[in-house]
Amino acid sequence: MNRRDVILGATALAGCASMNDAAQIRRPIVIAHRGASAYRPEHTLAGYLLAIEQGADFIEPDLVMTKDHVLVCRHENEISGTTDVADHPEFAERRKAKTVDGAEALGWWVEDFTLAELKTLRARERIPQLRPANTEYNDQFEIPTFAEALALAQQHGKGIYPELKHPTFLREQGLDPVPAFISAVREGGGQSTADIMYVQCFEVGAIRTLAQMSSIRWQCVQLASVDGGPWDQRDTTYAAMLEGDGLRRVAEYARGIGVEKPLIIPRDAGNNLGAPTDLVARAHAANLVVHPWTFRPENFFLPTALRVGATAAQETLRQRGNLDAELCAFYAAGVDGVFSDDPAAAVAARN
Repeated sequence: MNRRDVILGATALAGCASMNDAAQIRRPIVIAHRGASAYRPEHTLAGYLLAIEQGADFIEPDLVMTKDHVLVCRHENEISGTTDVADHPEFAERRKAKTVDGAEALGWWVEDFTLAELKTLRARERIPQLRPANTEYNDQFEIPTFAEALALAQQHGKGIYPELKHPTFLREQGLDPVPAFISAVREGGGQSTADIMYVQCFEVGAIRTLAQMSSIRWQCVQLASVDGGPWDQRDTTYAAMLEGDGLRRVAEYARGIGVEKPLIIPRDAGNNLGAPTDLVARAHAANLVVHPWTFRPENFFLPTALRVGATAAQETLRQRGNLDAELCAFYAAGVDGVFSDDPAAAVAARN
């Protein structure tokens, strides 16, 4: 796979039908958010493989760390909602409360398990109330390591877009994900791997460290949400990082920004899409690519006007609506890629 083709886009396209036919933009990438999460339990090799089959350009594993310093793919280090750990009596005594980045939770934590112990667990659907069909795949798949996800992407000629989760918290536990990440990439292919990789984080320090690496060329992405700020720079807000000279400072260490959708197209009081902000234009002026998150097909996540059906019943909220229209609006706004739980929909809307 050619790095320029994957990361920047090899061809221009006219975009969705709602776009001006004369408007030409770079081909945006489709990032499989935690795999094909609308169809399989998230962060499983089966979910990543289905995303690849659906045409995703990148798969996205979130990375946390085991007790024996191995990076594994889970959205959070607390795993009671995404595995069958509660059904394992041998691990009952490991249930405990912890505070991670200021938020307290009770459960089971990846950093309290060895990799061998985690491999005895099986993945489960995180939001079964909205994705009941995915529960058919509960208890079938192991928790994959980052190395396994990386090998799968390489096998199929696809890119990988890992996120380092809670690096400050992990370092406080005596576990540093950055050296482990560097080692895993080098062992998995080194420079050739980095050529088709982005790496992202909500914190700043880990991304800055990776950006300073000279032996491997990283494509670093600073994540930002509507509220809050990076945990390792608590006197800073994401809003400040995205305003004024903030984007220029981000561009000193990052290739792009991964932002929450309302920062690009906010929703109005009726939960419908409003007018786009100028964030994409300002980011492009700072030589940053823009990858918004997260596009999901269920009515629950969609703007009101794009929902199918008219009731607030649970069965209606889980029904799939007009995700295509939402994707088209963001493609028209000039984004360089999208994080989608439904990679097939994102590819179809792009094409």
